[in-house]
Amino acid sequence: MERHKTRQVRAGKVAIGGGAPVTVQSMLSVPSTDIAGSVDQAVRLEKAGCQILRAAIPNREAVALIPAIKEAISIPLVADIHFDYRLALEAAAAGVDKIRINPGNIGSDEHVKAVADECRRRGIPIRIGVNSGSLEKEILAKYGSPTPEALCESALYHASLLEKFDFTDIVLSMKSSRVDKMIRAYELASEACDYPLHLGVTEAGTARMGLVKSAIGIGSLLQRGIGDTIRVSLTADPEEEVAAARDILKALGLQHGPKLVSCPTCGRTRIDLIAIAGEVEKRLQNCQKDITVAVMGCVVNGPGEAREADIGIAGGDGEGLLFKKGQILCKVPETGLVDALMDEIEKL
Repeated sequence: MERHKTRQVRAGKVAIGGGAPVTVQSMLSVPSTDIAGSVDQAVRLEKAGCQILRAAIPNREAVALIPAIKEAISIPLVADIHFDYRLALEAAAAGVDKIRINPGNIGSDEHVKAVADECRRRGIPIRIGVNSGSLEKEILAKYGSPTPEALCESALYHASLLEKFDFTDIVLSMKSSRVDKMIRAYELASEACDYPLHLGVTEAGTARMGLVKSAIGIGSLLQRGIGDTIRVSLTADPEEEVAAARDILKALGLQHGPKLVSCPTCGRTRIDLIAIAGEVEKRLQNCQKDITVAVMGCVVNGPGEAREADIGIAGGDGEGLLFKKGQILCKVPETGLVDALMDEIEKL
């Protein structure tokens, strides 16, 4: 798919925009006072596939998180800051790779200039993040509610405050808990500027509904080439956010790794397909091969319907077929189907 052309910024060694691969972000959920716990979670998130990690920096004490986390992980670290420009300066000095702050909320032009100058000097990009609850009174009064136009205008207004001091290493986000508003806001931004866009549905909900809303909002924009980095926001363990984001990218062909296809089962199924498919999905988590793996309930939906799969299994009565590119390799007892499939995947 053709990507919308944006300028490129760099968070540490990771490029955002300018044709770079779409990256997966998440955020620490451990209290900022718990440095050891934050470090442990950061390490787990990197192992899970997080490519850019954000941490809340609500006060000066939390700045101590930055060197501790940076020492433990190799992915870029973003400092999430609200209102206090001094925290942005301290985070930059502590070695953070990117800052999330809204220039319009940190006071005078002098404060904005100080942050812009320091970030420019250290090569640190700034993400401007607006949402339905953070709109300026004037913009809210103009549109009457947090419309997509209001979200876009607010983001561009904050960007203009940095542009005034010749700072343009900017990433924009315009999140809403309403999927339709979120989609339209990003469409407007992609038409109005060439800044890289950080996609997300804010306050999306629990793991189930949050994933559905994020897949619709983030996925529909990415499918049209809009978006440079994503976060799936879930009321769940952030490792689930990373897994969900990676799955969205894989489904669109924007990230390497296996793609699992499986049938919904029916009255012909004579094996425990739901459990088998779940086990295959789990065992494929660390696989990096660009392959399609099929887990089908019966021979009707097996080698024929799934012939385009690189490798797959199809159930029978207490047994199954192992097939490759539509060609049957052998029969395998149900208890050994997953092992046989994984052994064959190792050979690919």
